[in-house]
Amino acid sequence: MSKTSVCMKLSAAALLVAGLTAPIFAQAQKPAFKPLDVFDLQWAADPQISPDGRNIAYVRMGYDIKTDRARGSIWLVGIDGKNERPLSSAPISGAPRWSPDGSRIAYVSRAADGSQQLFMYWTASRVNAPITNFTDTPGALAWSPDGKLLAFTMPVAQERKPLKVELPEAPKNAKWADPPKLIDRMVFRADGEGYLQSTFNQVFIVSADGGAARQLSHGDFDHQGPPAFTTDGRSVLVGANRRADAEYDPLDSEIYRIEVADGSLHALTDRRGPDHHPVASPDGKHIAYLGFDDKQLGYQATQLYVMDSDGSHAHSLTASLDRDAESPQWLGDSKQLVFQYDDHGSIKIAAIDLQGKLRVLADGVGGNDVSRPYAGGSFSVSANGRFVFTKGSPNAPSSLATGTSMRDIATLNPFNDNLLAERNIGALEEISFDSSADQRRMQGWIVKPPGFDPAKKYPFVLEIHGGPFAMYAPSFAAEIQLYASAGYVVLYMNPRGSTGYGEEFANLIHHDYPNKDYDDLMSGVDAVLARGYLDPQRLFVTGGSGGGVLTAWIVGHTDRFRAAVVVKPVINWASFVLTGDMTNYFYRYWFGEFPWDDMQAYWKRSPLAYVGNVKTPTMLMTGEVDYRTPSSEAEQFYQALKLRKVDTALVRVPNAAHDISARPSLLIDKTAYVLAWFKAHDVQGH
Repeated sequence: MSKTSVCMKLSAAALLVAGLTAPIFAQAQKPAFKPLDVFDLQWAADPQISPDGRNIAYVRMGYDIKTDRARGSIWLVGIDGKNERPLSSAPISGAPRWSPDGSRIAYVSRAADGSQQLFMYWTASRVNAPITNFTDTPGALAWSPDGKLLAFTMPVAQERKPLKVELPEAPKNAKWADPPKLIDRMVFRADGEGYLQSTFNQVFIVSADGGAARQLSHGDFDHQGPPAFTTDGRSVLVGANRRADAEYDPLDSEIYRIEVADGSLHALTDRRGPDHHPVASPDGKHIAYLGFDDKQLGYQATQLYVMDSDGSHAHSLTASLDRDAESPQWLGDSKQLVFQYDDHGSIKIAAIDLQGKLRVLADGVGGNDVSRPYAGGSFSVSANGRFVFTKGSPNAPSSLATGTSMRDIATLNPFNDNLLAERNIGALEEISFDSSADQRRMQGWIVKPPGFDPAKKYPFVLEIHGGPFAMYAPSFAAEIQLYASAGYVVLYMNPRGSTGYGEEFANLIHHDYPNKDYDDLMSGVDAVLARGYLDPQRLFVTGGSGGGVLTAWIVGHTDRFRAAVVVKPVINWASFVLTGDMTNYFYRYWFGEFPWDDMQAYWKRSPLAYVGNVKTPTMLMTGEVDYRTPSSEAEQFYQALKLRKVDTALVRVPNAAHDISARPSLLIDKTAYVLAWFKAHDVQGH
């Protein structure tokens, strides 16, 4: 056989092999996460384990592409992950709560007329039925120990009569303007809710079999949920700020016991600071609750307290933990409590005894926010110690996990395997480095583009969290993944002021924000640059809320970024304190003085004070009904940049509140605008 014929046969064989392997190779090249994938995400929320520890009720969350809203419905599943089924056919339902004997589940759902009502599900017959017919929305459900009553909270019109104004009636068929709104409360609007009705949250009870509800609490005071019955069922415990000047001292709440028989009310705590979330021990001897002594610091760690059932001998179990305690729940022996707390980018579940001895049960609780990587999540525990929680992951939104200790935790239902297993997700890597400000160790996470090659040079995005007292975690976040899918290396981190690292670390920004947190962020950028795979000419920065403050601060202090997107920021602290929806809190805890008494303190911490230094092309983005950081904040920076002829743009999002990405289409829109701005100012046109 000639050499030529051999070569021809080899070439033919090579083509045959190529033809056979090409589809396999192509199949292995999974597409990156893309914008419309957001609508296919699902995640678990509010898991509630049955009293016998055998079943779980939870809320399966997702985005409805037709209504462009997040919505959830209650599902049931065995502790082994089997026999999963919806609790009802209702498209929207939530807040499932098991009866003490496990025979029923109370929950909130939309009735046929569109109102929110209490519903009941009977586990044996699998029958559902509404048990109330309210005109307002109930919330924060709690069962009585005998399973006969439900306690809950619901808004009620204020008792105090407003100013009486005599207005003439419009003539028949006349179309007059809407009448003016009279406002006489300090907090008169709330972000996400709009202008508030003149109502206060009150405590109610209703028979578990349905019927008329009875109001237990009264007065123009807000009562915080969830309420809790005492072990004998004769009283309901609740936290409330019932000070006459509650508007001026918003954190000073106490634990109250309200008698079911006559509604009489007794304060069980008495200190300066918040006391809330009471839970009675099964043996009736103790009450656990959350709170702290208010020192008017920007951040104060919430501690877990226990007192005798009459309010005496109160003491903290977590004084040495230096972390926020959340969601206390008693075990059946009345000798231990289970709670969760933030710690170094993770949320842990722990058991603690009455002497304060703590043991960690689980790590990696997460998944409340699928947009950005904020820490969050929840758990519940049965009397015998089995717990269930929402488990976070860098590769997918939260799923359910269960166990009795760190040794036997099992994940039950990875909802997103059908979608995300077919996507090339940006890989996450933890990074730690020293801040140039004071050599403190900082923690952050790098997310790399799909198909990352360390030999290449990539554009870079620094994404900054809000709060500022908040914590990012190594969890799946759609916005971060979309930046990575567009080819960017992304860094997000927890600079000083972040929670989960103790009071001292968080309060490094007390009355000093922003300042050295800027150095922390720049040190993070330098640490990633040192790895050699970034193009130093293609650095970008963005952040929302507190992250918007810092982004605006950054462009006033450095020109190293090619472009910036400042989302829902504070630009002028004086105008923010006087127009935001928590005036009574912000001035006291973040500054300590009124603006007119120390204007210099407000001004030197305002990004607007440094707008004269800005050269970086900077886009502003704001929700038009944002009452936390009102649109006027972003507009001030935009107008100042326009006056200075700095390249800028203003994006106003209609009908959006502070959570600008609350609707999935707006999550997609937000990232699209950010990426478009960066691309327009990239040296490579990226």
